[in-house]
Amino acid sequence: MNTPTQKQTIQGIVNIFETGTVTGDYGSVVVIPGDTGHLTFGRSQTTLASGNLGKLLHQYCDNPGAKFASKLAPFLPRFDAIDLTLDNEQYLQNVLRATADDHIMRETQDAFFDAVYWAAATRSADAVGITTPLGVGVVYDSTIHGSWAKMRDTTTASAGAFATIGEQAWVTAYVATRRNWLATSSRKDLNATVYRMDAFSRLIELGEWGLELPLVVRGSEISLLTLNAMPKGCYDGPVPGSRNVSVQAPLLTGLDVRLLQLGLSASQPGIKADGVFGRGTATVLQAYQTAHGLPATGVADAATFAALAV
Repeated sequence: MNTPTQKQTIQGIVNIFETGTVTGDYGSVVVIPGDTGHLTFGRSQTTLASGNLGKLLHQYCDNPGAKFASKLAPFLPRFDAIDLTLDNEQYLQNVLRATADDHIMRETQDAFFDAVYWAAATRSADAVGITTPLGVGVVYDSTIHGSWAKMRDTTTASAGAFATIGEQAWVTAYVATRRNWLATSSRKDLNATVYRMDAFSRLIELGEWGLELPLVVRGSEISLLTLNAMPKGCYDGPVPGSRNVSVQAPLLTGLDVRLLQLGLSASQPGIKADGVFGRGTATVLQAYQTAHGLPATGVADAATFAALAV
């Protein structure tokens, strides 16, 4: 059985694959044209088409302390119906981004992905006999990315039974088999993900079967420090209205900026609630100020925050 730190490390590796950060991007929103999953969200990129995104949002909204439940609630019936036009709802996407600042959403995602992916991966690893942290990590990645069972059977058919060749040889063969499958798929989106197997191959070459820290995966450090850091792009302050927000160098970031952008996006198209106040946000803000009889300064002061009710 993996220790809590080994579990964190495994999930950190897959977080790097999924969103480029060790702790994961809890507010990641992606819509890739042609992707059968359609709108995807969160640390482990759960999808609209699978129905899992709707389930995740229901779990979040069912929590009495969920800060953004009232903003998400009108969309829930459409998630239940797997309404693929949700791909085009920019305001919804900004609400999803903003939920990353709510610790309840982060905790909900952790619990949800553990139940949907981690538990399934550990059962699959146990069924084969895989015990090393690196081996479990390979199974966990395939559980999230898809086609674990197909690649498991293909590997056994081509390389031999797990019990015959042993864990390290079998996992090494599995990684090679899966890489070839990804590289030769007719789907370009899968072709582009061979880096996942390349990263595991590198760990195998280094003999990192125990995933002892620190590690470097795809240029990202995995250590106790990075595993327990505040997730990238999540903000717990400043409080809206506690400062004037304007274009500065370096650009201002924070909870107040995110909520400002979210408020603007309810009526002003073309703004992304990323928590970074740049010239694009200032331009949209000026348009809002003009439309609402406020001085069109492009500066968010207390009066602007009050008008937006954020």
